[in-house]
Amino acid sequence: MKINGETHDLWRAVVHEGEILESDVTKHRDRKAALKFLRKSMKRYGNPEVIVTDKLRSYGAAIKDIGKVTKQKTGRWLDNCAENSHLSFRRRERAMLRFRHMRCLQKFASVHSLVHNHFNQERHLYSRDNSKLNRSAALFEWRQLCSA
Repeated sequence: MKINGETHDLWRAVVHEGEILESDVTKHRDRKAALKFLRKSMKRYGNPEVIVTDKLRSYGAAIKDIGKVTKQKTGRWLDNCAENSHLSFRRRERAMLRFRHMRCLQKFASVHSLVHNHFNQERHLYSRDNSKLNRSAALFEWRQLCSA
C-alpha cells in the first residue's frame, strides 16, 4: 500500500474460514517485520497447526527463527483464503481514496477486520431464511454494542 508515496505493507493473519485474526502495518517487508508479526499473533492466539504463506523468503527466515519450519506450507493456491480476505479491504480503501498516515491505515485495518468478522456470515452454507436470521442477530448484537 502506498501512503504519501512510500510503500507500506499490511500483514494479516487469517483463519482458513476467512476470519481475520490480526493485522499490522509496517514500513518494511523483511525478516524482522515478519518475525514481529508472527510472534505477536502466536502470543495472542497460540501455536497454529499449519502456517500457510506465500513464497516470500522473509516468511521462511522468520519461521526458521521461531523453529516452526515443519509447520510452514507454501504453494501456488494455498494462500487463496488470505488473498481473498484482502478484496473487501481493497474495495473500501479505494472508496476512501487511499490513506494519508500509517496510523490511520492501522486503525482502519483493525476496525475493518472486527466489523468484517462480525458480519461475515458464510451465506453459501445456509438457506436464505437462516442467513437472514443470522444477519439480523448480528445486526441486533452490533446495535447493542454501539449503544452501550
